[in-house]
Amino acid sequence: MKKPFPAISYSEYLKVNELTSLQKLRSHEFNFTAHDEMLFIITHQTYELWFKQIITELDSVLEIFHEKIIDEEKMNTVVLRLKRITEIQKLLIQQVTVLETMTPLDFLDFRDLLYPASGFQSLQNRMIENKLGLPRSQRVQFNSMPYNTFIDESDQARLQETEQSPSLFELVDAWLSRTPFLQAANFDFWDLYRQSVELLFAEDRATVENHPNLEPSAKERSLSEIDASEKTFQSLFDQNRYEEIRKEGVFRFSYRSIHAALLIHLYRDQPVLSLPFQVLSTLQDIDELMTTWRYRHSLMAHRMLGRKIGTGGSAGAAYLKKATDQHRIFGDLFNLATFLIPRSRLPRLPDSIKKTLGFFYSN
Repeated sequence: MKKPFPAISYSEYLKVNELTSLQKLRSHEFNFTAHDEMLFIITHQTYELWFKQIITELDSVLEIFHEKIIDEEKMNTVVLRLKRITEIQKLLIQQVTVLETMTPLDFLDFRDLLYPASGFQSLQNRMIENKLGLPRSQRVQFNSMPYNTFIDESDQARLQETEQSPSLFELVDAWLSRTPFLQAANFDFWDLYRQSVELLFAEDRATVENHPNLEPSAKERSLSEIDASEKTFQSLFDQNRYEEIRKEGVFRFSYRSIHAALLIHLYRDQPVLSLPFQVLSTLQDIDELMTTWRYRHSLMAHRMLGRKIGTGGSAGAAYLKKATDQHRIFGDLFNLATFLIPRSRLPRLPDSIKKTLGFFYSN
């Protein structure tokens, strides 16, 4: 049977000749050879190709979350595409290991040829951060200058568009805020949940106070930490207090959204909440893997440069390490662990609510 489309070869389809001709060694331009420059170029070009794929997946997820009412059938697609991003991120981390087969002395063979180029100038990497939801106010400044200053002028419009468009963080926040809460005529989930958590805090406090091997200073420190956790917990039931600490940067999600996220985590075993839980869990994976990649990058920079400044003029490894700590996006989801309680302590759901959250079949 004749195919509806004309034949095409592997090389033609993938543009292999064009692709493999893009590695131009700058050392050759100056009539010497630095063997590891090829590895350096291919690794970073591969990064940019994977960045392009991450952006493709992110854009498809953003399009779904832009809808005012999201079709539940699309949530599985969201999970699958977010998980694809995490698998790509794992490859990005592994590429650091490949690049580390180049020794610092090998890097010095061509490092001076890179000035002032820097990975900080990667447009696609900055676009990914913006699309995920890293706010400008949270960014570590590069040489005391705004991050966009170092992006090519021809790319400024594309970068600005990602900064001004709703990010995944903002769209997930809006999605969570629309989640229906557990309410029933004779069931007050939040009151029962508060009682359970207060009891757990009391048990933790008693455990510390009665611990025979803790020094007084250690006991005092542990009790202070328990008091601080309990104070944060109380903000879940006082919207004014929550908004105060939100302004301080403790939380980014709205009051309704943090409630919804907590409910999804606590009752994730209910069928209706399974996919929302996977969405939130995979967002944590993405944030964790981005942090891991930045950290591996900072370690590699320290290994390659020691205390030298980076080719872009930054403080090298020190800058990268600071960005690792500060450029987290979905920290609120990690902080939810503060408020989780054992399944055995969860308020029992009335049958009417379990039916709403479950799948029931009848003749």
